[in-house]
Amino acid sequence: MSLLQPKKMKYRKWRKGRTRGKASRGYNVVFGKWGLKVLEPARISARQIEACRLAILRSLPSSAKLWIRIFPSRPVTKKPAETRMGGGKGDVVGYEARVKAGTVIFELDGVSDLDAQRALKLAADKLQYKTAIVARNPWLALKQKSLSSSNS
Repeated sequence: MSLLQPKKMKYRKWRKGRTRGKASRGYNVVFGKWGLKVLEPARISARQIEACRLAILRSLPSSAKLWIRIFPSRPVTKKPAETRMGGGKGDVVGYEARVKAGTVIFELDGVSDLDAQRALKLAADKLQYKTAIVARNPWLALKQKSLSSSNS
């Protein structure tokens, strides 16, 4: 199991912080035809991303194309069990992706609509957050195409 994690980081341990507000980018399906959108702020671990990826790809033929739109770049620390308080911050045990409400986390293409929705439902069941399966907006694609042709 190859879990996603950053190759190099400026700091080994980060503060926990909070994820507030709605997504100002990454909220449209851009690459594929179908997407899985998170409807509430989330901390999605690398293990959860991998479990969703496997659930999607195992339920679809090899012609399917999957895009993972998030990356687990934040370290998660934990102190050992039955340890007294103090003694500094715990060791890094994994990595997570911070996701704002409304962010598309997976995109899918190359399969029928029914198969895509079933596969994304399997992935949504692996997450403890509210999610929605969204289709690509055809008007957005037309708008981007007209903008690119007018700039040329």
